[in-house]
Amino acid sequence: MTIQYAILGLLNWRPFSGYELKKVFADSSVFYWSGNNNQIYTALVQLHKEKLVTQEIEHQETLPARKTYTITPEGQAVLKRWLLSAPELPEFHNNFLIQLTWADMLEPKELDSLLANYEAELSVQILMQQEKARRPATSPSRTPREVYLWEMISHNIVSIYENELSWVHQLRSGLKTL
Repeated sequence: MTIQYAILGLLNWRPFSGYELKKVFADSSVFYWSGNNNQIYTALVQLHKEKLVTQEIEHQETLPARKTYTITPEGQAVLKRWLLSAPELPEFHNNFLIQLTWADMLEPKELDSLLANYEAELSVQILMQQEKARRPATSPSRTPREVYLWEMISHNIVSIYENELSWVHQLRSGLKTL
């Protein structure tokens, strides 16, 4: 995911300050971004330079000036072109699989402990994602279709963790029969 498109999409929903965007990225499972916060601000500066967003500066008495960004019609056109482009397949990076590749070195109890810990982490992630989905909407709800799309995105994230948990159960069961 390029951060610029995520920012344009959020600004298409409503205006945001850089700080508010940072919070959305930090709190969201959908807007996963592994980069640092400076990349958000760098992207905003670039989008502003390209006239894809406007910037309004609000001076505050006791706080630094607040910059609020709004998408422009040009920004909406760029976002729409991206939405119509061919979707990218999800990237698959699972460091645990690399770790598991060499797990035959472990004693049976050590391997079982490793898998039990992974299983526990997955269970926690499932609960966290389900809780995020139950929280009051931090997403746009302009149309029933949009609400449904966001619900299905949350469902997708939970199902990925549930599938991984099911796979670990199957793995542990199979190892017991060896």
